[in-house]
Amino acid sequence: MKKQKEQGLPDYTVYQQSVGEYAFGLVIGIGCMSFVGYLFYQHVIGIIIFGALGLYYPRIRCRGLIERRRAQLTLQFKQALHSISSSLSAGRSIENALKEASHDLKMLYPGVEVDMMRELRIIRARMENGVPMEKAMMDFSQRANQDDISNFVDVIVTCKRLGGDLVEVVRRTSTVISEKMDIVQEIEVLIAQKRLEMKAMMVAPFFFIGFINFSSPDFMAPLYEGGGRILATVSLALLFIGIWLLKKMMNIRV
Repeated sequence: MKKQKEQGLPDYTVYQQSVGEYAFGLVIGIGCMSFVGYLFYQHVIGIIIFGALGLYYPRIRCRGLIERRRAQLTLQFKQALHSISSSLSAGRSIENALKEASHDLKMLYPGVEVDMMRELRIIRARMENGVPMEKAMMDFSQRANQDDISNFVDVIVTCKRLGGDLVEVVRRTSTVISEKMDIVQEIEVLIAQKRLEMKAMMVAPFFFIGFINFSSPDFMAPLYEGGGRILATVSLALLFIGIWLLKKMMNIRV
């Protein structure tokens, strides 16, 4: 059973939205889904039902913000790994290597305290207050909840507890994790254009229906009466399934 996360420290698996952020998400979600309901049904019941579905958008947006923050933390962790590996190869202890990594990140992000810099500062402060380095790093690993960070911390904790060539083990682990992150970044670059095309494909059907409604309303009239509404419901369901499948295809994990 995992230990409880330390109180007051950042938890990268949650995101607390401000009142303004939550209100913005509600406006966007309800507005967009109400517009979809109007396009496909042009009936007050359809608008209300789809508008109510927009109430879930703040949660969806929150998950996206969490993933973005965790992706940034992973990139910063990779940069810190290079510094830690170099410091260990130069003969520094793991404790001093963590301090040096914080200074290196300051040069990469001047004037800004990014998440990884904050975490290194927290680890250093806890070590100065007598907390074992293993405990401080394991707590960071649990709060980050990232496989690469967890693997690296597990290696360090194992070496500290059981002994071994810490410098060589950390250097090899850093190399493997960095190579994996490089592959992930290359994949992200390769599919960036496909993601843009996916977003265009998601918006195109709604734009197309809206354009026809505006230019030739008589042509679309049968869609909003009798069996036309059943056809609209089936088409909309298939469209949402297609959007879900496209997102799954673009979510490539290494």
